[in-house]
Amino acid sequence: MHDDLVDHLMRSTPLSRGEALRVIQDVLAYFDETTVEFVRRRHRELQAQGLVNTEIFGRIEADLTYRAVAPPELTLRQLRRIVYG
Repeated sequence: MHDDLVDHLMRSTPLSRGEALRVIQDVLAYFDETTVEFVRRRHRELQAQGLVNTEIFGRIEADLTYRAVAPPELTLRQLRRIVYG
């Protein structure tokens, strides 16, 4: 699976075949995360860093634009509902 990408990583980095495959799998798993899962995870991570919700939701909103497949634009209320139900 993804042999061309594995070969490319092996040529362009010091990674072995197994390491390159693991990196690809990790990246794919990261981008396979749903919008809801991403918002909840990022909220927990940023909260653990001591940020307050005003800062957290602003960062999450900005982060969402960089996802592999950008989700629909979410309002502050929608973000809060994802986190708190």
